[in-house]
Amino acid sequence: MRGMARSMGRTDLPKGLRKGTIRRVFTFSRRHRPRLVIFLMLTVVSAVLGVSSPLLAGQVVDAIVGREQVSVVVWLAVAIAGLAIIGAGLGVAERWQSARIGEGLIYDLRRAVFEHVQRMPVAFFTRTRTGALVSRLNNDVMGAQRAFTSTLSGLVTNVIQLVLSLAVMMTLSWQVTALALVLLPVFVLPARRMGRKMADLQREASTLNASMTTQMAERFSAPGATLVKLFGRPDAEAVEFGDRAGRVRDIGVRTAMATRWFMTSLQLVSALAQALVYGLGGYLALTGDLAPGTVVALALLLTRLYGPLTALANVRVDVMTALVSFERVFEVLDLPPMIAEKPSPRPVPAGPLSVEFDAVRFAYPAAEKVSLASLEEVAVLDQRGGEEVLHGVSFRAEPGRMVALVGSSGAGKSTIASLIPRLYDVDSGAIRLSGVDVRDVSFDDLRGAVGVVTQDGHLFHDTIRANLAYARPEATDDDIWHAIRQARLGKLVESLPDGLDTVVGERGYRLSGGERQRLTIARLLLAQPRVVILDEATAHLDSESEVAVQEALATALEGRTALVIAHRLSTIRAADQILVVEAGEIVERGSHDELLATGGRYAELYRTQFAEEDAAA
Repeated sequence: MRGMARSMGRTDLPKGLRKGTIRRVFTFSRRHRPRLVIFLMLTVVSAVLGVSSPLLAGQVVDAIVGREQVSVVVWLAVAIAGLAIIGAGLGVAERWQSARIGEGLIYDLRRAVFEHVQRMPVAFFTRTRTGALVSRLNNDVMGAQRAFTSTLSGLVTNVIQLVLSLAVMMTLSWQVTALALVLLPVFVLPARRMGRKMADLQREASTLNASMTTQMAERFSAPGATLVKLFGRPDAEAVEFGDRAGRVRDIGVRTAMATRWFMTSLQLVSALAQALVYGLGGYLALTGDLAPGTVVALALLLTRLYGPLTALANVRVDVMTALVSFERVFEVLDLPPMIAEKPSPRPVPAGPLSVEFDAVRFAYPAAEKVSLASLEEVAVLDQRGGEEVLHGVSFRAEPGRMVALVGSSGAGKSTIASLIPRLYDVDSGAIRLSGVDVRDVSFDDLRGAVGVVTQDGHLFHDTIRANLAYARPEATDDDIWHAIRQARLGKLVESLPDGLDTVVGERGYRLSGGERQRLTIARLLLAQPRVVILDEATAHLDSESEVAVQEALATALEGRTALVIAHRLSTIRAADQILVVEAGEIVERGSHDELLATGGRYAELYRTQFAEEDAAA
């Protein structure tokens, strides 16, 4: 395969294919090289056996024409049968090795992409279309795998058969061989053009398949399906999906027809070459220059010559399309994670933790740093971004105390909260847990120290037990039940027929908003973090659900350092310190009573909110 890759000139590479892709493919397959060596050895032996059979068949014809003893013909037939049996066994062994190599490569690629994507910042996921990313893990990985199974096997087998067949034919009759090679350019020239064309079609098909996967992933989710039904666009959705599916269909038809025309032309040339061999070979046999068996052997060897040439022309197409798949996988792996763990992280201090922001400045990263145009399914990445949204934020939450963040929407409250668990990293300044910069702490220690409850209360499509144990896999059922009761969900879970084994549905949509939120609080309690971040945990709940959630939160915050983002100011009156955030800066700080007394922005927000609630009442 390396030789085949070298034979591809730069002009043969499909548009946009990077030069280093071939080298990286062999680097990536290093772990499978012992199996590759065994596989190639089996392939070589199979190819040699494939060339031996025509020679034996020629000897059988000569023995019949020369009226040799019956035993000679029988032993030649036995030898041909033996070669067939050995070849069948070698074929099974080859398939075993190729399957192990191919499936192992799929495993390596999928795991590498999955692990790499897990290290990407949240900004990557907010921009990337899920279906496009899933397509890289499925369609492109499978396309890359074919390079090390059918493609590699076909390449090695056919190259060896081609060389051996040509060498043997030259020894039998150089005149017939030369005539057979007259049509050889007809094989080579179309292959160079077809490889590039098929690779470009493969890239276009991969992009369209990713678009379909994305649309299905979004529309088949509970909130997506609800949105489609509420706004009455199922027909339009079907038309849009049909348009994409139709384009994939059209590309499939074009690919199939291009391949068929190509292969039919090559088979026709092969048949014409065989006719020439029979014609010239028959003439030489009649004039006594060749034995009849030699003519038969040459005709059979011709299939071993043009058959590999036909297959190699197709292998070239497969190699080019596989390289496109590899490149699309490498494209994801080459996108560097913005947030990395230090080689020698510091431990988080024991005991209650303080949280300190020291002159923190932050700007959300530009698209080019965290995303790919192909994953967003756009021609050019959005050029916006990089504008600073936090300007020198400084405050300190003492151990075991509650600090509340209030302010207008878009002021930067959630951004501040997202920096503590390192969903993003600060651009300047520092965030410290009891004096230790969060960038110096390992990811595991940081996750163990900091717990977050968001307003959407996300759950996986799994059981209650699995969703809670996700935060602490070693937790026992007793631990889980204790957390559930602390979250005021004991009666609900006990009333369910399957109890802890109840499946909550995608994103927990089988539960009410309050139940879902209390389940995320139970997950937090099970994790037992020392710092708790609540990002508007009751923002979208009705009054009854809010009361239940507030009771659960009171338990969750007890004895822990808390950073609470609140829309309803009535919920944070008891906070030890309230920070008013506007336009990425802290404009006021103090207790509830102190801020009301100053008559500033907090007092204005407080009066406005209660006036709205009174009007609503």
